[in-house]
Amino acid sequence: MTLHIRIQKTTLATAWLVFLTAPVFAQNNDAFLAPTAPRRTATAAKPAPRASDGRIIIGTVPGEKGHWIRTRRELVAEPGMENRLASDLDIDKVPFQPWAREMWNYRRSKDDRDSPHARCKPSAGPRQIGTAYGFEIVDLPESQQALIFDIGGPNSFRTIHMDGRKHPAKLEPSYYGHSIGWWEGDSLVVDSIGFNEKHWIDAMGLVHTDQYHQIERFTRLDSNTLKYEVTVDDPGAYTEKWTAGFHLRWNTGAELFEYICQQNNMNPEMVIGDDGTPLSRANVFTP
Repeated sequence: MTLHIRIQKTTLATAWLVFLTAPVFAQNNDAFLAPTAPRRTATAAKPAPRASDGRIIIGTVPGEKGHWIRTRRELVAEPGMENRLASDLDIDKVPFQPWAREMWNYRRSKDDRDSPHARCKPSAGPRQIGTAYGFEIVDLPESQQALIFDIGGPNSFRTIHMDGRKHPAKLEPSYYGHSIGWWEGDSLVVDSIGFNEKHWIDAMGLVHTDQYHQIERFTRLDSNTLKYEVTVDDPGAYTEKWTAGFHLRWNTGAELFEYICQQNNMNPEMVIGDDGTPLSRANVFTP
């Protein structure tokens, strides 16, 4: 009887520990999934769905549920990685300026410990699209907008203006920047500028400056596959433009769920300050 009680206590303690730590790793690790977001098995691929006017449906088909989720977290492929795109680059082919390469090397040496995403900050295109729990993209032709909703990360959304407007002449730098979009055949093209320097391009720490300009292409290849490509144009950090990308898979039947990154976020215990000591909750979450 005593042994049985001890086993029960150990099991409960382990389950509670998993529950508490799941939000910690949710930002960066696909192995940890929230209880409300089970990984689902994809159904057999069908042709990409289309609206009555013939245009590709980039997100959820009316009457059904689902959203897009990443197949890898790196924008730039590692040697030998499967599921590569024709546009993929290896890291030694990225045209870094010397200082930007050193910064990337430094970030990788810290293994995500300096990641703004881990502090619940919004991110530029590839990091937003590569969030562990996926994202939902909603095309709203009647309002000439498209919206990209984060599930993990900062639990926010990005607006893409589809009304033919240009970028404003003056922009206050922000996390998401300013996005305009249009359709080229079956691809949604999104042009974004006006970023601040407070986030990373991808989960691995790719560098950018406030000159960063990204052009994303979302192409639904079939009902289960979305090809994502981004052209990086940042003369402050790179010697020339470059393009990379990855595939996303359709998470059939899944729905957006409430995910509050700041609540019970223990990741500050993992990140480090300028002096190399762990940061506390009090000085991580600043206004």
